[in-house]
Amino acid sequence: MKIIIAAGTGFLGRNLENYFLDKNYEVKILTRNPKRRNEIFWDAKTIGAWKNELENANVLINLAGKSVDCRYNEKNKKEIYDSRINSTRVLQSVIDECQNPPKIWLNASSATIYVHSETHLNTEENGIIGDDFSMNICKSWEKEFFKTKNPNIRKVALRTSIVLGENDGAFPKFMQISKLGLGGKQGRGDQMMSWIHIDDFCEAVNFIIENEKLEGAINITAPEPLSNENMMSQIRKKIKVPFGIPSPVWLLEIASIFIKTETELMLKSRNVYPEILLENGFKFQYDTFEKALEKL
Repeated sequence: MKIIIAAGTGFLGRNLENYFLDKNYEVKILTRNPKRRNEIFWDAKTIGAWKNELENANVLINLAGKSVDCRYNEKNKKEIYDSRINSTRVLQSVIDECQNPPKIWLNASSATIYVHSETHLNTEENGIIGDDFSMNICKSWEKEFFKTKNPNIRKVALRTSIVLGENDGAFPKFMQISKLGLGGKQGRGDQMMSWIHIDDFCEAVNFIIENEKLEGAINITAPEPLSNENMMSQIRKKIKVPFGIPSPVWLLEIASIFIKTETELMLKSRNVYPEILLENGFKFQYDTFEKALEKL
């Protein structure tokens, strides 16, 4: 099987590459900075020699998109939007020209598409999608992705929650602040944290590839979200830090300016449930945060 991972040099892409290489699949990476033999140059917006890799490939996974871990000024907002729309659009243009295009195209999306919710559990069917910058980015992203239908190509939007890995992603940051004694609740602490262990993320992607009836938007998240306060408490207990200074909203607002991020990333309540995965028989290795924390 030949798998193409667009923008595959980041945290998710590296782990997916290793996962599929362990299965003896051929994996090609589309990237702005090719350094290895299996990496091909692309700029995520124009057609180039990389288009030949899509011909006769089995799977296309697009992870392109500027990180949202930045200040939401007009320049960054435009780059966040353009990086998602342009990469999706140029891939569609090449697929339209392929004689034998990939049988399945998985495109990154985000669990952030759902509204802030502390009580309502958002499934794919009953999820409430609102109207702000982040949600509108996700809506535009998915609209661009799904607007063209190609015969015999399954399209799946991966509405992914926070992905936890040992050496990258959000988890090392949680560990760092906890070890410094700053691992108390953030804001009120009752915002829900939807998450998934990196191993389950890779397994879920493979599960979708292998199950031909799965298509459309799918929540990629563990089945048990927990409150921010509970999550930080479990981390402190695991690393034997007896206290964690809480971070009120006003302090987070000030800190976010200095570390060049947005408080939304810490304070939005993402309360998301993987209904489609579970209904189709997917088994999580780490279905609770306690299990994931033990592994991490």
